[in-house]
Amino acid sequence: MMNTDSSPAPFANNHQYTGDVTVGGPSDVRELRTLTVRKAAVGDMDNNAYLLTCRVSGAQLLIDAAADFPRLMELVREGSATGRLDTIVTTHAHHDHVGALSAMVASTDARTVAGAADAPDIPTPTTQTVSHGDVIRVGVNDLEVVGLRGHTPGSIALIFRGEGADGDHVFTGDSLFPGGVGATQGDAARFESLITDVEQRLFGVLDDSAHVYPGHGADTTIGTERPHLEEWRERGW
Repeated sequence: MMNTDSSPAPFANNHQYTGDVTVGGPSDVRELRTLTVRKAAVGDMDNNAYLLTCRVSGAQLLIDAAADFPRLMELVREGSATGRLDTIVTTHAHHDHVGALSAMVASTDARTVAGAADAPDIPTPTTQTVSHGDVIRVGVNDLEVVGLRGHTPGSIALIFRGEGADGDHVFTGDSLFPGGVGATQGDAARFESLITDVEQRLFGVLDDSAHVYPGHGADTTIGTERPHLEEWRERGW
């Protein structure tokens, strides 16, 4: 008899996710109840790419097709032997976050999503533009779109609100890192915009346990960074 139960398959989560990845090295994997997060490092600027796989439907979403098309396709196949990729979200329009976007779209026919204000600067056409408060689906999972204006006008983050012990997870692109917000090239107005959005739209709505996945480098948590917000404001970057 066919199993029609739509609940996720049980898993033994014995792997301790660290988020420490290197270009040319293996992905790191975090298993949540309905979602698997895979992190890989690609390209000359050590960009992070994240593959989100729905554990119920098999749908897949890639955050930032930054560079190294073969490695990104390998990442996609880690989640789906058939190479299924439904959606590619670009967190912002900077060149180091879109280097493999065109090739990924051509190979997978995935739809593309980006912030409305950044879409015109992305060389590959954007299927769907989004703004703060919108929702993107990956299978049965909702990803909340958070507008974080300043690093670029249309930079976005994505929040996945896990159930129970899974906690909340936020993919911040280049808008929030361990130790500070993203670069604003010394522009005081851009910095004010970014730090205010980060304070209100991330720190203002997420618990300290929320896991932060940035566009480069190591992961962090909201709780680790929260005590330093005033310090960041005072230094101006």
